[in-house]
Amino acid sequence: MFNKLSRRAGSGVALTMAAALMLTACGGNGGGEAGGTPDPNEEVTLNFTWWGNEDRAERYNEAIALFEEQNPNIDVNGTFMDFPAYWEKRQTEAAGGGLPDVMQFDYSYLRQYGQNGLLMDLTEYVGNGLTTDTIEETLLATGKLEDQTLAVPTGYNAWSLFENPALIEQAGVEGYEGGTSWEDYEAYMANVSEAGDEIWGGTDYTGRIQNFELQLRQEGRELFTEDGQLNFTQEELAEFWASASDLRESDAVIPGRKLEEVAPKSGFGANLTASEMTWSNFMGGYLGDTGAEDLTILAPPTSDPSVKDLYQKPSMLHAVGAQTEHPEAAVALVDFLINSPEVGEIFGASLGVPASETALEGAALEGPELEVKEYLDSVSDRIGEPPAAPIVGYGALENTFLTLGTSIGLDAITPEEAAQQFFDEAAVTLGS
Repeated sequence: MFNKLSRRAGSGVALTMAAALMLTACGGNGGGEAGGTPDPNEEVTLNFTWWGNEDRAERYNEAIALFEEQNPNIDVNGTFMDFPAYWEKRQTEAAGGGLPDVMQFDYSYLRQYGQNGLLMDLTEYVGNGLTTDTIEETLLATGKLEDQTLAVPTGYNAWSLFENPALIEQAGVEGYEGGTSWEDYEAYMANVSEAGDEIWGGTDYTGRIQNFELQLRQEGRELFTEDGQLNFTQEELAEFWASASDLRESDAVIPGRKLEEVAPKSGFGANLTASEMTWSNFMGGYLGDTGAEDLTILAPPTSDPSVKDLYQKPSMLHAVGAQTEHPEAAVALVDFLINSPEVGEIFGASLGVPASETALEGAALEGPELEVKEYLDSVSDRIGEPPAAPIVGYGALENTFLTLGTSIGLDAITPEEAAQQFFDEAAVTLGS
């Protein structure tokens, strides 16, 4: 059934939050009127928070200052922290009923917060304070849950394959063409690993749940059923992990022990592998890690070029807390952050390629950011409908998948044992 598939630790935290969220499943739109724009005579203070580093904070602070200049009656208190601490803080706030007015939001947590009424439904503001016709409908749908618009994507990316031309030249082999069969990609990795001195063609891609999802979508399937259960069998998962056994045993992919030595960098980031599959917005981070002057971004392998197996994933979204006392002002801030050409210029593609056409026009992408945009345009024929918002507990299962894949690469566990452990944990997480 399955071909063989790279390993790269995903950014995220495995937090179990359902119990805390259930404490405050009360929803509501605060004390404002439904729809419309904020009253320019009302003095308003909004709390806005995001995750990221100092560079992102400087950009957000610049955008906030511009928003306050255009809306002199609104003050915005901006705060930020790293990704794990950010969601720990939101968990605490959710339990106490005090989420911020506006939040940078992650796709993985949309269902966890949305189905418990912790996010304000923005539907009534669409076209009445919130402009969304600047965003492609399939991408806009990623912020919806059932009939509610709970968040708006600010940027997007898609699954991709990165290649380091300098390492390819050093190995003296041909680069990967991109978008060909899994067998072609495996042969490419083997050629690089055989020709290179302490350079491998890639990583064991069966360690990433996104590659498993990609192969399922190439078969016309999704990871989860409509009622939130696993849409594959334990035997199929074991087969998927076992499918890379030959690659691991022949050292066609970088050994797990070498990856442990360079962590938290990936093999690609440490200049040990010539290729790696991950989200397209990793371009900037990879350039920083590798020190390379140039990296190539290509379409990942496919078992059927006619299948729409890829999708536009929001790199992040913006949402409004259901308890906000200033819904119109909060929506105005979201609209500004999503659509303003000036904000597009401030951020470029550092939050993903801008989702809004107006923000994209202001971004004036060039260099590596333009390469990412051109890649996304090049795979448009493979872009299909996004999967439903991730199930509650997806982050925990993603982390378990990665941990078990790493253990397989270290020969600490067999694919069959790993599949059993994954299904055991999934049964607890999903309540099945």
